[in-house]
Amino acid sequence: MKITHYGHACVLVEIPGAEGSTRVLFDPGTYSQGFEELRDLDLIMITHSHPDHLDSDRLAALITANPQVQLVVGAGSLAALNNPQYPEPMREPQHVVVPGEKISLHGVEIVVTGGEHACIHSALPASENLGYLLDESVFHPGDSFDEVPGSVELLLLPIGGPWMKIGEGIDYLRAIAPKTVVPIHQAGLAAVHQNMHCQLLKNLAPENTTVLVLEHATTQHISH
Repeated sequence: MKITHYGHACVLVEIPGAEGSTRVLFDPGTYSQGFEELRDLDLIMITHSHPDHLDSDRLAALITANPQVQLVVGAGSLAALNNPQYPEPMREPQHVVVPGEKISLHGVEIVVTGGEHACIHSALPASENLGYLLDESVFHPGDSFDEVPGSVELLLLPIGGPWMKIGEGIDYLRAIAPKTVVPIHQAGLAAVHQNMHCQLLKNLAPENTTVLVLEHATTQHISH
């Protein structure tokens, strides 16, 4: 398996299969850079419609440049894409999913988790958030620490945001105990706090979990 982090919640995962790798891009949002030139994408998966996870204009350009790509979204994200200037596969994606749904795309088994974004403040309205578990191996939770319906080898773990504190992220990591954890959702943290949070993960991770901090837009091979 290959993984590339384009900053914040945007991650490219290349999952090997019998007919070649499936290239899956999560959450190309406003805080992320470098994904714009990606080609030969198979799936783009959006956890929710907040701009740091969904940059509609750059997503439109990406879909135009990858006409074969399939877009996976929830109803909340679909509403954010209802703009006639966007390409039709973006306004009317093939896959509008709900929590608990299981689908198979490009040979990858996908379980949709979650449902609601973690609470930022009780005065704010609730909003949608989906997590995606791929092949009982790769899990992107979006912006919530929901229960995972299966085993996880690679956890993409948020480490900073107005809805969380790092202690919650550490507890989530320890509960799931994946083989590898990659810190994400860090763009809102100063560099010194990014480093501190990653070091806390390394100090407090389960014994058999590797904390892998990725350099921006640098592809890393992970044993699968």
